[in-house]
Amino acid sequence: MTPTRKAHLQMHFCVLLWGFTAILGKLITLGAMALVVWRMALVATALMLVPRVWRGLRALPARLWGIYSGIGLLVALHWLTFYGAIKLANASVAVTCIALATVFVPVVEPWITGRRFAPRELLLGVAVVPGVALVVGGVPADMHLGIVVGTLSALLVAFFGALNKRFVHEADPLTVTGVELGVGGLALALLTPVLPWFGTPWVLPGASDLGLLLVLALACTLLPFALSLVALRHLSAFSAQLAVNLEPIYAIVLAIVLLGEQRELGGLFYLGVVVILAGVFLHPLLSPGPAHKPEPANLGTAEAKGLD
Repeated sequence: MTPTRKAHLQMHFCVLLWGFTAILGKLITLGAMALVVWRMALVATALMLVPRVWRGLRALPARLWGIYSGIGLLVALHWLTFYGAIKLANASVAVTCIALATVFVPVVEPWITGRRFAPRELLLGVAVVPGVALVVGGVPADMHLGIVVGTLSALLVAFFGALNKRFVHEADPLTVTGVELGVGGLALALLTPVLPWFGTPWVLPGASDLGLLLVLALACTLLPFALSLVALRHLSAFSAQLAVNLEPIYAIVLAIVLLGEQRELGGLFYLGVVVILAGVFLHPLLSPGPAHKPEPANLGTAEAKGLD
């Protein structure tokens, strides 16, 4: 098998594992706050066992500690609202909402990274709005709050994705991920009093939830992150972006097969999904300038990986 072929298979395996994060979020009975804090704590603890991360932490200047800690809080809030959307609606609705990051990136990223504003990117983002309307019309009314929370999660993806794109090259990706998840999880736990809707983090998971949390942290976060770092060395920017953009499709198919969520959703929902995902796939094709591979730190912290 050629290195490129192997890298393609590795990348699609990573995307499949990322697709499971939404399924696990539905299966874990903990509230969104406890789920996120435990996930971040487990991943950060595992990273602290890596000597390379300790070397990176010792070399990290105070300025970057502050920057990555702030980004980590945004990541934590993104995960909190993502899993909140799953609890309020379901996994299919949540991953569809995250795909709306394409709408926000053309506005947020130029402001943060300093690159030129691209009107055609904004028009492409606006073009998926009819898809959002179809999604809303295709879900029960009691899931509409989940759509609102999921859309907020997509906005947070645009912000921390752009910030990571600006600052990730100033430190080792594993170190960046360790700081963002460790500090971000702690900060989120301390913010519990002002975020009462998502529950409390001070809950010990039962045996079943603990097992699922370990799968979420190790098999669906750390493993694909490490594997994707290897695969990206042998993939073109376009191939890498195409693979990660498949994540919502994998997640929705898994939700149908494993959770039977198609029984909760109407035909309009899936038609809206097609419209939104069409915008997601067209985004890298119509973006100005050379294509860029997904950033490693974004791969380690986002549920929605199509950030370039």
